[in-house]
Amino acid sequence: MLEVSGLVKRFGGGFTAVNNVSFTVNQGEILGLIGPNGSGKSTIFNMLSGTLSPSGGSIMLDGSEIAGLAPHRIINRGIGRTFQIPRPFRRLTIFENVALAGFYGQGRHSRIRAEEAAERALAMVGLPTDRHANVDGLGAAGLKKLELAKALATAPKLLLADESLGGLDEAEMDQAADMLRNIRDELGITIIWVEHIMGVLMRVVDRVMVLDHGEKISEGLPSAVAADPRVIEVYLGTDAETTQAAAAEARRRAGGQ
Repeated sequence: MLEVSGLVKRFGGGFTAVNNVSFTVNQGEILGLIGPNGSGKSTIFNMLSGTLSPSGGSIMLDGSEIAGLAPHRIINRGIGRTFQIPRPFRRLTIFENVALAGFYGQGRHSRIRAEEAAERALAMVGLPTDRHANVDGLGAAGLKKLELAKALATAPKLLLADESLGGLDEAEMDQAADMLRNIRDELGITIIWVEHIMGVLMRVVDRVMVLDHGEKISEGLPSAVAADPRVIEVYLGTDAETTQAAAAEARRRAGGQ
């Protein structure tokens, strides 16, 4: 579904945030994208969603080039995304927030269709479809669900999930991870998931790609990536006992993949 080739992003002053990154995503797959802070994960998401234009490289969605297109054009092509920090419209209800997103999905112009999309998305994430429910009543987990519902209302073929576990407790993390898997299984939506909570991510994704300083350093099945010495060093340093224990735990959470 997605083919990224030689992706580069340079900023002023000669700083290269993403350097020659290539990867593919198959239809129906969940790809985990991990790496330390500053490794280029958010920059890649911003280029995939149109917030930033690449300095070089290609982004092909279903065989068509989308690199450099405006965000609303990319949404119309079928890429939806969540944001790490939820920023709902506080003067709108929960339902209105999601219906508004529905207007931008794949060329929708009908209020009725946008509202139908909002109802489906809210039901999928477990938020009330009551049109008068207020955003201010949502906690951290509810706001993450609202972000997800807004993205789903755009009817994406490919969902970019940006740190869906941030600020959640352990039970909420497991629920959010299961929800992403259900979205793939029930709706057939392909997912790229950026996350810092490796243990939870590893048991859900089909493959993992690891970035460090803007470059891809590892890619493969969760168990193989968790045991990769370069990945262990990037995350935990070179202490042997610590790194071996972390790799074993990541393999266990990955379910032996």
